[in-house]
Amino acid sequence: MSASRLRFAGQAALVTGGSGGIGAATARRLATEGAAVTLMGRNAKHLDELATEIRANGGRALTHVGDVTKLADTEAAVASTVSEFGRLDLLITCAGGGRDRLIQRMTEEDWDTVIDAHLKGTFFAAKAAQAVMVERGFGRMVFLSSGAIRGSRGQLNYSAAKAGVIAMARTLAIELGPSHVTVNAVVPGFIDTAMTRAVAERIKTPWEDLAKTMADRTSVGRIGTPDDVAGVIAFLCSDDAAFVTGQAIWIRGGP
Repeated sequence: MSASRLRFAGQAALVTGGSGGIGAATARRLATEGAAVTLMGRNAKHLDELATEIRANGGRALTHVGDVTKLADTEAAVASTVSEFGRLDLLITCAGGGRDRLIQRMTEEDWDTVIDAHLKGTFFAAKAAQAVMVERGFGRMVFLSSGAIRGSRGQLNYSAAKAGVIAMARTLAIELGPSHVTVNAVVPGFIDTAMTRAVAERIKTPWEDLAKTMADRTSVGRIGTPDDVAGVIAFLCSDDAAFVTGQAIWIRGGP
């Protein structure tokens, strides 16, 4: 890619949940456009493989094994990013997971695990990152929400958490705006990821059948890919989106 297209040259990004799916696609996209990227997650093998791929393609990547539900881990990831790259400009929170059950079977542990991964994890990442961004007077945060906020059978915990992520983005946009830190959320529809494939397994439907059903519900006639989401995240991190904050951008192939 030519230097004129390197929108994030000289910048550094931290991507939580950076070892697979949307997180990995976002890390690749930002690295391709010049950002140095810290990949945070719990699977060291997957993180190392992606970091190796990014470096092989001429990018810079750092891995940090940690749990986003522990503030000390996230603070350490931010500190490692600043130590290695000298700065932190972009935060993208993709870490999470699901424990899908109807309310009759959902346990307190199911609830706490999902709420902590998405809400507490996003809060801790934002808290750690803002300390650096506010001091520098610049930053971009993008949180990953989900179309499940409209209601999704068997996903009470996940739907509630992802709705909360949008409220967090809107509130932080107000709080951090004076420091030139923008905060937005993206709301993917049905995206081909390990999580959505697990849904097909849970409801005992062949993946191909579920994917076709969901594709038929879109205007563009297909389901989404992690790269579709990564492209919108990259826009929200760029100077082109400097006047966009507190928004929830839907990525679902239709209105």
